[in-house]
Amino acid sequence: MNIFDSLGKILLFLGLILSLLGGVLLLLTKIPWIGKLPGDIFFKGDKVAFYFPITTCIIISILLTIIFSLFRR
Repeated sequence: MNIFDSLGKILLFLGLILSLLGGVLLLLTKIPWIGKLPGDIFFKGDKVAFYFPITTCIIISILLTIIFSLFRR
């Protein structure tokens, strides 16, 4: 097998993954409650704004854990 064959397959796979990730990110902006859950930290001062979506991160982490555990079986 030629090295360019395997490199081509890897590049196609990475391109597919990036396309799917981009599509998911575009769809996430359509969900109104993402990033605005109770527990998400938002502070806005005069010249600075700080935002940390801790509750959103926890929920996404739980969902990804469930999805990946289903694929592992």
